[in-house]
Amino acid sequence: MKHYIGVDLGTSSIKLLLVSEQGEILRSISREYPIYYPKSGYSEQNPKDWWNAFLDGMKELLCGIPADSVRAIGVAGQMHGLVILDERDTVIRPAILWNDGRTEKQTAYLNEVIGKDTLFAYTGNIAFAGFTAPKILWLRENEPQNFEKIKKIMLPKDYINYLLTGVHCTDYSDAAGMLLLDVKNKRWSKEMLDVCGVNECQMPKLFESFERVGHIKKELADLLGISRDAVVVAGAGDNAGAAIGTATVGEGKCNISLGTSGTIFVSSDSFSGDAAQAIHAFCHADGGYHLMGCILSAASCNKWFCDEILNTKDYKTEESAVKAERLGKNEVFFLPYLMGERSPINDVNATGLFIGLRPSTARADMYQAVLEGVAFAIKDNLEIIKRFGVDVKSSCLCGGGAKSKLWREILANVLDIELNIPVTEQGPGYGAALLAMVGAGDLASVREAADQFFSIKETVKPDRALSALYAERYEKYRRIYPAVKNLYQNMK
Repeated sequence: MKHYIGVDLGTSSIKLLLVSEQGEILRSISREYPIYYPKSGYSEQNPKDWWNAFLDGMKELLCGIPADSVRAIGVAGQMHGLVILDERDTVIRPAILWNDGRTEKQTAYLNEVIGKDTLFAYTGNIAFAGFTAPKILWLRENEPQNFEKIKKIMLPKDYINYLLTGVHCTDYSDAAGMLLLDVKNKRWSKEMLDVCGVNECQMPKLFESFERVGHIKKELADLLGISRDAVVVAGAGDNAGAAIGTATVGEGKCNISLGTSGTIFVSSDSFSGDAAQAIHAFCHADGGYHLMGCILSAASCNKWFCDEILNTKDYKTEESAVKAERLGKNEVFFLPYLMGERSPINDVNATGLFIGLRPSTARADMYQAVLEGVAFAIKDNLEIIKRFGVDVKSSCLCGGGAKSKLWREILANVLDIELNIPVTEQGPGYGAALLAMVGAGDLASVREAADQFFSIKETVKPDRALSALYAERYEKYRRIYPAVKNLYQNMK
């Protein structure tokens, strides 16, 4: 039997999947690691924690598996994080993560001084605080001693691939989120590298997500008990990986993820974008392109409200208190900007906000508002994507939040589209395993992998009357942020 390993290097944990040649997930292992918040708005991790968790999880994942049966490894991972290595390939400082908000000044410089139109011409995108390029500028201004040590700039999952193979590599889908890649032409932008004060020699080699980077190093193969012939593919950014795992491949397919962050991802065979819109135009792991809107807090809003405010982990009980007759009629609204916000408002100063509280407001109303607020924020992005001429009538739905029946119903009716729940819910890791199959030569293409192994478990259809109620609520929701935008800036 042939085996493939798919890895999802997430924000809070790493997930490792052992997948058969029939596409069946045989084992799933998870290992957690800490996030550090050295200052308000900062978010960092130690790359060594990722590697240690990977090695520990792999030992359990491969227990009893014949060494020569493992054909290939693919890694998908959290995007945008800045990992820097010195001349000895040693990590210089903790990785600055995708949800870190320290780069307000640098982001403003890029968008307002360099200019959005210029950035778009160089990269196909505008600057967001979470992107890698503003982090490099921040490092140059605030930690010049570390900036001077940089020999290689990498993304989180690329650090795992480097330790596996010894190759400094990245893939186009992940590199597209750095604001250093000319996305349309799939090459490093010399102009943006110059803006950031770095050069192409410091950047990793570019690959398609399904291409082989190399073979696993002998000492690691021996340590883990797998064949030296096992190949490592370039892998993908987590959202592109999840899109492969949900068959969001080719023209006009859509995937929505309710993970720590929330994304709406629409695949395309050709590049499209607009400097005036806060929607990402990135490369896709299938060799094409995609449009994506990203909200920084999605399932994390639910976790925060239950764990920290309600002091409970019994999410099902909280859900059960929300009655069907209250859907579309809640007077309480919630802005889900716990970590600032990316798409479409691009505001690092934004914070979470409840509005509409009255003496009659109940616990269930506030819980419902949290789920609805995330759904409304995703709708903000869907409405902009529609301006590109994309008609989204249905979407896959994955991520931890997709396990909630209530949230699925709310989201389908807020967006007024059908939501398809896949049989296999391990989006990024499963997509990485499919990329590994292609890289090993056991499947001809990513499209073949998606067609062969994707199946739908359930379809959630919107209710016409409920969607109409939510359309009215959304019109009220969308007026809240513009009304309080200046308050955020003044409350810093």
